[in-house]
Amino acid sequence: MPSLKNSLAVAGAFAAKAYAHGLVQGFATDGTYNQGFILDYYYAKINTGTYPATAGWYEEATDNGYIAPSSYAEADIICHKNAENANTTATVTAGGTVDFYWTTWPESHIGPIFTYVANCGTGADACSTVDKTTLEWVKIDEAAIDLDTQTWATADLIANNNSWTVTVPSTLASGSYVFRHEIIAMHGANSEGGAQNYPFCMNIAITGGGSDSPSGTLGTALYTPTDPGILFNPYTTLTEYTIPGPALYSGGTDSTDGSSTSGSSPSATGSSGSSASATATGSASGATSTGSGAVVSAAGSSSASSSSSSSSSEGDGCAAAARRRRRHARELKARN
Repeated sequence: MPSLKNSLAVAGAFAAKAYAHGLVQGFATDGTYNQGFILDYYYAKINTGTYPATAGWYEEATDNGYIAPSSYAEADIICHKNAENANTTATVTAGGTVDFYWTTWPESHIGPIFTYVANCGTGADACSTVDKTTLEWVKIDEAAIDLDTQTWATADLIANNNSWTVTVPSTLASGSYVFRHEIIAMHGANSEGGAQNYPFCMNIAITGGGSDSPSGTLGTALYTPTDPGILFNPYTTLTEYTIPGPALYSGGTDSTDGSSTSGSSPSATGSSGSSASATATGSASGATSTGSGAVVSAAGSSSASSSSSSSSSEGDGCAAAARRRRRHARELKARN
């Protein structure tokens, strides 16, 4: 009869293999590294009831490592499987950066990358006790596909040593936030239920912020299984792509082409990104957003909708950062 120790070792090996799909193992706020929630912490809680302090939310992604579209209306889509609040909080300045460090990401798992934030309310420890199902998510960074090259955002992530940098909008009010960083793998998106969501959450307080406290979208209303950016054929040459989820926050970064776009933030009870899309009219990888999503179109450079404002100095900074990131990715790829 196998010992309990050996059984746990086998279980750990299986979970480690499953985790190869990808997870955020750590992140840096303004250059300071913060440990994410890792597999060792899961087993520490199982064995001792506690685990080390980390701003990364507890989760149990020890099977296939992703959330399927069939769970889009369930709590697991918010911060991953059986996620629980983090036990500490990191800090970032408004206008600063958060670098997310993933484990090795498979090249075959093509897809977009998003980052959302949700304000937890008043109190320094608000995010340690907030009910995740009440959080309203605001998208501050999105990257999908470059239609010129048919290159997905995940290729840029891999070229940047499996890391992704997000600029925190300086207009966001200071306070306690949960950051939700996510890749949606689309290698199986040609059949319903084939997309794979990899959402991970971190408690990060924003300091030195502005006065904007936008409303957002509940996690269980971000996507539906039949959204055009969730259910489509990823193996044909795409001439346009509907970016899943709510509109990009004004002042957020559209890393698809390095431009900053703005649109109205959806309400907490609003629909997912499938309902409305804008038409892009410029560079092949341009995107423009409406109140619920955006379309990347090969027709030309993106033009803002009537509700959009002109680029602010902060938006220009976000755009420059995105361009640097994409240029660096291309340089790394060329060296290899």
